[in-house]
Amino acid sequence: MRYHYVWLFWSSAFLLPWAALYWSAPLLRRMMLRVSLATSLFGLTEPLFVPSYWNPPSLFELAQRTRFDLESLVFSFGIGGIGAVLYAALRRTHLVSLATRTRDEPLHRFHRIALWVPIVAFVILQFLPWNAIYSALLALVLGSIASVLCRPGLLTATLIGGALFFGLYGAFMLALVWTAPGYIAAVWNLPALSGVLIGAIPLEELLFGFAFGLYWSGVYEHMFWAESVLHANVAAAA
Repeated sequence: MRYHYVWLFWSSAFLLPWAALYWSAPLLRRMMLRVSLATSLFGLTEPLFVPSYWNPPSLFELAQRTRFDLESLVFSFGIGGIGAVLYAALRRTHLVSLATRTRDEPLHRFHRIALWVPIVAFVILQFLPWNAIYSALLALVLGSIASVLCRPGLLTATLIGGALFFGLYGAFMLALVWTAPGYIAAVWNLPALSGVLIGAIPLEELLFGFAFGLYWSGVYEHMFWAESVLHANVAAAA
């Protein structure tokens, strides 16, 4: 089958920057693993996107036969860890528990509500007559806004994390365009989307890269009551 291993190779390629971040940021390794393992479960949502959003040839023809595929688990694992630590690793920070007095601040009363925003939003948006990718994009953006409203200190990490992951994801999409000519036209359900292509990349993919980075850059800190601390601050305190 034409393009049979493209999805496997492309999804697995995200494990390269994942491994580089894991090796170069030992203080973030626990965070990376936890987020990656949790995010990998989102690969099980693939039936929401196959074939309405795309229909990639996959190992054992699973996507075509069951609408599930193994590659989605690998892809979700890789981007989860990268999105969560990319900004922190470049800024040379690690995470510490949020001080109790900070947890008691008025805005943190909405902590649990903010955590549920993207999930509830996605479920509600799925009832609209549009492609599931738009539900996912809007849910991620709303989740990011809720996180920042609850934890204003995450604003910088959210915006820069979104930009960084957008750049990385865009580079991976360009690599896909260059190494597998015709793959996007053959696999993505372009008539069901906006039809806007930027450098042969569907606009929706670029928006996903930005929206995913926005939310995932602060997801661990928000979910587990943590905050980023510069390595230099720890050395100075010692």
